[in-house]
Amino acid sequence: MHQKAVCETKNVGPRTRIWAFAHVLPGARIGADCNICDHTFIENDVTVGDRVTVKCGVQLWDGVRIEDDVFIGPNATFSNDPFPRSRRQPKTFLATVVKQGASIGANATILPGLTIGRGAMVGAGAVVVASVPPYAVVAGNPARIVSYCDAGPAAAQPAARTETARTGKSRVRGVFAERLAAVEDLRGKLVAGEIADFLPFRVKRFFMVHGVPGRGVRGQHAHRKCHQFLVCARGSCRVIADDGSQRQEFLLDDPAIGVYLPPKTWGVQYDYSPDAALLVFASHAYDARDYIRDYDAFLKLVGR
Repeated sequence: MHQKAVCETKNVGPRTRIWAFAHVLPGARIGADCNICDHTFIENDVTVGDRVTVKCGVQLWDGVRIEDDVFIGPNATFSNDPFPRSRRQPKTFLATVVKQGASIGANATILPGLTIGRGAMVGAGAVVVASVPPYAVVAGNPARIVSYCDAGPAAAQPAARTETARTGKSRVRGVFAERLAAVEDLRGKLVAGEIADFLPFRVKRFFMVHGVPGRGVRGQHAHRKCHQFLVCARGSCRVIADDGSQRQEFLLDDPAIGVYLPPKTWGVQYDYSPDAALLVFASHAYDARDYIRDYDAFLKLVGR
């Protein structure tokens, strides 16, 4: 601890460094190998995990929970009361959780009661008004998802997208892209496929996602048993496939390209165009018990 720092808690892990003009209140808990930089303030009901970096000018208020390996950039701002009034404290403060490995950029603002997902990246200056999914990259005011960490190129170039679709290559276990037969003449365009020739499941259900507001996010779950094949029949959207150790992004902007997601694959669809219509073929009837909606539970299921 720097001689000009004030650390009132005894709950500090080994090899943690607390620099000048930092102030840590007695109820706070700070893990090992952390770096708490100059001019930071940490209140009582705050937990900081191991190997966390808190850069200069950050205040961690009651209710903030920081997991291991988190980076918090300079002057990032947390809040814990959605309707603050001078000298009027709520009975309980809303909990804000930053999951393992996430990063928060300089001058970002995090509204109370939100969760920043595992491995997520909050861009500098972003105003986060909703929870951030695992590994999502968000930016802007209000913050929206612009990409996903470690998902590879967005396949925006037609050549790259076509190669992926034609060869079916994917680094995510069991996932492949398929180019369907497309015919065009003076009468219009036709896309067709003999499902039994390329899909490893029998289709029992289909549904269509359309009218998604504000380039929103769908999916964010995995299935225990259900297989799916996704085709954007109109407009465009992006699909993230994640097996727990590898993830990859696919751009669906052609009704002749589809992506197969096997069971136990975390799937996310985002960046819908205003006219997008995503058609999904499924191997099972709807069963709420088949869904895994928590990413940490998904990682346990796949043994990661």
